[in-house]
Amino acid sequence: MRKLTSLFASLLLTAGLVHAKDTTADVDALMARYQGDVPGASLLVIKDGKPLVERGYGYAHLETHEAATPQTNYRLASVSKQFTAAAILLLAERGKLSLDDHVRHWLPELPAAHEQITIRQLLSHGGGLIDYEDLMPADQTAQISDADVLRMLAAEPRSYFAPGSSYRYSNGGYVLLGLIVERASGQTLQDFMAKNIFQPLGMAHTLLYVHDQHEVAHRAYGYSEENGHWVRTDQSPTSATRGDGGIYSSIDDLAKWDAALYDHRLLSDASRQLAFSPQNKVSGETDVDSYGFGWRIHGDVRWHSGESMGFRNVIIRWPKQHLTVILLSNRNDPEPYPTALAIGQLFLPK
Repeated sequence: MRKLTSLFASLLLTAGLVHAKDTTADVDALMARYQGDVPGASLLVIKDGKPLVERGYGYAHLETHEAATPQTNYRLASVSKQFTAAAILLLAERGKLSLDDHVRHWLPELPAAHEQITIRQLLSHGGGLIDYEDLMPADQTAQISDADVLRMLAAEPRSYFAPGSSYRYSNGGYVLLGLIVERASGQTLQDFMAKNIFQPLGMAHTLLYVHDQHEVAHRAYGYSEENGHWVRTDQSPTSATRGDGGIYSSIDDLAKWDAALYDHRLLSDASRQLAFSPQNKVSGETDVDSYGFGWRIHGDVRWHSGESMGFRNVIIRWPKQHLTVILLSNRNDPEPYPTALAIGQLFLPK
């Protein structure tokens, strides 16, 4: 009987190893475009709190042949929005602000025409503000700051729609949310996030980047393919704004962020419920039914992508299965969402 039990256990172990080997090969096949002497990516697959895949592909720095690793820091771009939303929710929990505060209560520089816009509406892209990219001069080359965004919006009484009546993805709205965090907390946005999110979660290498204030260690540099060659395209005129996309992080640190989204170590149950629940209906976008607070919602899936010059990233979560796939890349192509989605399917129940 003991021999049979040992044999059965051995067969299970062998089957598990074969399956793991097959899955690794499948993952590598899906990540083929990131391999070799090219700008690369870092990939994390977490199931039930344990990393099943955690590795880098290609180069973080093409010129020096520095390999991408799990510790490589990428500019998250719009994946940063979930952190800005979390900062607002933390301040609401502490009574520093209300989600139903009018935005002009905190940012009186905005014109009276925007009197009815609330923080809640900005969180779910329902404010209707003209976005700052549409207000920038076509020949803009210098980087703009959050203060520049506020000045542009302060001079713009027009809107796309009445507050709360529709949906339009708004980078400018999240820049304003970052400024509200500063005014409600009395701290800079980067300090608030460091002291209230990154440090408590042990995200030691994550930061909200501010030019001339920070150096990003172990960072990836962004590239774009032009005429068959990779060209460094690391910064653009919009790369200095913060609340909509200024965070640098690694898959190592984002594993800690993902873990915190399952319990109340950072946000209360009520706050997490708000973030992950449909707040604004979305139409015309692939795999997006609605938007929460910093998260796209598609059925039971919660996800967000981030695109900046030379960087394309995505985080996809299947909370009911306790599965998360995070793919960070330092290149303008390919779009990582289909790849990450296909990788996730390898680990979901058949």
